[in-house]
Amino acid sequence: MKVERHHTGPRMSQIVVHGDTVYLAGIVANASKGKSVTEQTREILATIDTYLAQVGSNKSKIISATIYLADMGTFAEMNAVWDTWIVPGETPVRATVEAKLAAPDYLVEIMVTAAK
Repeated sequence: MKVERHHTGPRMSQIVVHGDTVYLAGIVANASKGKSVTEQTREILATIDTYLAQVGSNKSKIISATIYLADMGTFAEMNAVWDTWIVPGETPVRATVEAKLAAPDYLVEIMVTAAK
């Protein structure tokens, strides 16, 4: 079965498609780096929409999501954005954990797997 890689760099690809499954790397908010969890979550979810569309998928086909928060105290703030974005009745399995992210200005990172 063919493996497609998109937005490939020396360390990782942002998107990998294997068969009818789409894997997105952990996505952080570069434009809103250092801003609020709300702004970073909005940017990340918009990037997810863009990446999924590039390979013929969309957020209604997300199978699983892992969300990393620099501070679990911002869980409700992130969820307020997530809940307005996700398709009702099409919610994926999900885990949210507190983690030290790659840089202190990153407050949220989200990684998803979706069907094509």
